[in-house]
Amino acid sequence: MFNYIIDNLATIIISVILLTVVALIVLNMIKKKKSGKSISCGCACDGCPSASLCHKP
Repeated sequence: MFNYIIDNLATIIISVILLTVVALIVLNMIKKKKSGKSISCGCACDGCPSASLCHKP
């Protein structure tokens, strides 16, 4: 078992880093959604087909 971990240490480290990044992104999206902010809005409303939905006067 120890040899398996040593042989695949780089893969394990990269996987942990990627999972951490994905988890942080998801948590940030949940936080924004709970606070009422748009998750996908880049505030470039000129070409956005949903501009009338997210920025109501």
